[in-house]
Parts: sequence; structure tokens; C-alpha cells
Amino acid sequence: MTNPNPGGPVKTVADICRVAEMDEAAMALWNDGLDPRDYIAQLVEHELFVDAIKFLAHALPKRQAVWWAWVSAKRAYDDEPPEAVKTTLEITGKWIAEPTDEYRRAAMTHAEAVGYGTPAGSAALAAFLSGDSLAPPQLQAVAPPRYAAAKAISGAVILAAVSRDPQKANEQFQKFITQGLEVAEKTQLWGDNADSES
Repeated sequence: MTNPNPGGPVKTVADICRVAEMDEAAMALWNDGLDPRDYIAQLVEHELFVDAIKFLAHALPKRQAVWWAWVSAKRAYDDEPPEAVKTTLEITGKWIAEPTDEYRRAAMTHAEAVGYGTPAGSAALAAFLSGDSLAPPQLQAVAPPRYAAAKAISGAVILAAVSRDPQKANEQFQKFITQGLEVAEKTQLWGDNADSES
């Protein structure tokens, strides 16, 4: 797998599996003959949905992956979510559209307000962790752990799938994975879909 986003996603399926902390059952499905899409298809076929989400979250470029987390989070709420959740989703959306440090830090403030254990809070946290520094702007930069954003992204998608109607979680997992794969295709993550772009 080539890496069209240097400094972003890790480079090989094996690397992704390792840093995403995939379960043993998921690791057992991988072999050198599978390309990433086939591997994800295998994970879905075996209903290893959480591992498929982890894989995608670590493979996608950060900004696009945060968009995936954000869209998934939005679907976890009613049309009129609580005001704090609505504001958190709005500021995360602003960072995706215009990834400034101001929006990134505002996303963190709102993530704290709604809680990291919520879909909206986890998506907003992912936006914050996608930046250069965890420290306040006036202090020396402190880089976030390399895969922290990916872990928050996978957390947001997983929470979104299970939070609204746990009995339909598997159906939601599959919808979100399909959307994550669409993001991968649009970003040409695996390099051979330029001709299919609309």
C-alpha cells in the first residue's frame, strides 16, 4: 500500500494492524495476498466490525478520518441534539472545513464539555489531536502521541454505532464502514481509483 499522505497514515497493512491494536482474530485473517480492501471485507464478513473501524481510522488521512468520525457522530443523535452536542458538532465541522488552530482548540473545549465518551466529544477530541501541539498556544509545542487522533476517530465511530440503538449496532457498523471505505476511495488511499473519480 503506497502512502499518498506522507506524515499521515501508516504505510502497510501490517503496520496498520500493529498500531491499531487489532484483536487476534482480526490479525489471523490477514495475509500478504490481501489488499487493504479485501482485508476489510474479510473483517466485515467475520463480523469483526470494531477491527475494521480501527483499521480504517489508522489508514485514512487525519482530516478525512475526522470527517468520517464527525458524520458518524452526527448520525448518533436526533435531529435536535442537546445544545452542547450541537455546538460541539458545529465547531468540529468548522475545523474540518478550515483546520485552523483556533477551531482545533475550540473543539477540545467542547469535547471536554460533552465528554470524551460521547460520539460528538470523541470526534471533537480527534480534531484537536490532529494538530501539532497539545500545549497552550503560548507554550512550547508538545506533539500529541502519533496515533492518538486515529484512536479518537475509531472511538467516535464505534460510539456512534452503539449509542443510539445498541440492538442495531451491527447494521450501523456496516453503514459506517461502507462510508469509511468511500472516503478511502475518494482520497485514492490505495492508489488505483483515479479513473473512477467523479
